[in-house]
Amino acid sequence: MIVRIMGEGQYRLDAEHLGHINEIDERLTRALEGGDRAAFDREFPLLVGHIREHGEPVPAGELVASEVVIPPADAGFEEVRDLVGA
Repeated sequence: MIVRIMGEGQYRLDAEHLGHINEIDERLTRALEGGDRAAFDREFPLLVGHIREHGEPVPAGELVASEVVIPPADAGFEEVRDLVGA
């Protein structure tokens, strides 16, 4: 699976990480929909950190389509909510 962190680059992640990423994504979605900034501030760095820690950076010259696109690591609650339409 190829994941892009906007403004940073792409990472190749093994499928075994999909379940964990989906769990974090579900918690983030609830936080965004519920207006829970504290939960967002806790979960979003976990998502970005997991991708960075377990993903292999895709070389800049390699052209591959991203299957998942994550907002920039420094994006705030409002920006992410606007990007995902929550």
